Amino acid sequence: MFKTSTIAGAAALALTSLSGAAMAADYKGPDLQGEVVTITCPWTGAEEGMFKKVIAHFEKATGATVKHSCSQSSEQQIVIDIKAGSPPNISVFPQPGLAANMAAVGGLTPLGNKARDWVKANYAAGSSWADLGTYKNKAGKEEFYGFFYNVNVKSLVWYIPENFKEKGYKVPKSMEELQDLTKQIAADGGKPWCIGLGSDAATGWPATDWVEDMMLRTQSPQVYDDWTTNKVKFNDKRVVEAIEAYGWFARNDAYVDGGAKAVATVSFKDSPKGLFDSPPKCYMHRQASFIPAFFPEGKAEDADFFYLPSFAGKQLGNPVLGGGTIMTITKDSKGARAFMEYLQHPQSHEIWMAEGGFITPHKGVNLDHYKTKALRKQGEILQGATTFRFDGSDLMPGAVGAGSFWKGMVDYSGGKSAQAVADDIQKSWEALK
Repeated sequence: MFKTSTIAGAAALALTSLSGAAMAADYKGPDLQGEVVTITCPWTGAEEGMFKKVIAHFEKATGATVKHSCSQSSEQQIVIDIKAGSPPNISVFPQPGLAANMAAVGGLTPLGNKARDWVKANYAAGSSWADLGTYKNKAGKEEFYGFFYNVNVKSLVWYIPENFKEKGYKVPKSMEELQDLTKQIAADGGKPWCIGLGSDAATGWPATDWVEDMMLRTQSPQVYDDWTTNKVKFNDKRVVEAIEAYGWFARNDAYVDGGAKAVATVSFKDSPKGLFDSPPKCYMHRQASFIPAFFPEGKAEDADFFYLPSFAGKQLGNPVLGGGTIMTITKDSKGARAFMEYLQHPQSHEIWMAEGGFITPHKGVNLDHYKTKALRKQGEILQGATTFRFDGSDLMPGAVGAGSFWKGMVDYSGGKSAQAVADDIQKSWEALK
């Protein structure tokens, strides 16, 4: 749920830069002399500067002029411009829900089946990305509108390799092995996990990410999708199972630093700090790629991460939870089409990869272009994904995904049963209908 940019995590890690990799063959676009392409985007600061470099290469290759307007309020501006009938050629959305809403009112231009097929063939877990960019048009027919460009990974477990080495612990390759490791650390007298849900008015959101990851590891992608729309009810036994799979880790006093009752009150910003204590207060912390920004100063380089593994016994592949920005055409033109095709070229990804703060599922890129080892490793996790799904709470109505779901996770951490919590959240959803 948390929206901090991946760039903060990348910068905080400050790991060895990867350099010297050969760039993909130069993009050679059509002659677009005199063509102007307008783009509205959410990137600001350093990220905007990185996007400018991507734009500059397109301009140089085509002769087109690209005018971009990036701001933190870009979401609202896009909606205003579409409704006023004066949108930019390309609009960048931070999540699929708003893009789908705009498609439903006729505000987006379909990219076509050829573009959809390209994504399915050239992105790792391509069908997932194609589905995430497919929305219903004004007539209710599904069409492909959204091309994901710059994504982030949430399915990560952070640890200190030196702490593992000292105890002889191995990075687990399956959820069963992760559970065994959790038991082993507790048996050795340590606390396996640091978990904190505190986030002021947003307290509870870190647990929603845990539950989403567990949904993807216990149920099919279709069940996950149906859950985010309430086609599968929140109090369905499959959802309750996922909540309890999170609870297996978070509701055991022997497994969590401070005990299970502390989970709901410890700040998510402070919760990973126990990894760095000597002796460590905990050995593992599940959180997205931004969390190194909250590690103790000067300690980020001591940390590493591994993929939150799937259950070997459930045969659901390697699902990855995350987020990303979606490129769409909101005012069709020759230049807009050419820019979207440019984004299919590896070079448009590698330029930003080399700057940092960028991860891509594009199978055609040279992974050596990632600026840091950490970003490359996240890129490899994406490349190994069999399914990618967006943060489920972001796809739910705000009153649920940023309301009753958060509160329910706090209640669950406080001792309320998973079934009772799921019943409460379902009631809150039904109250919206």
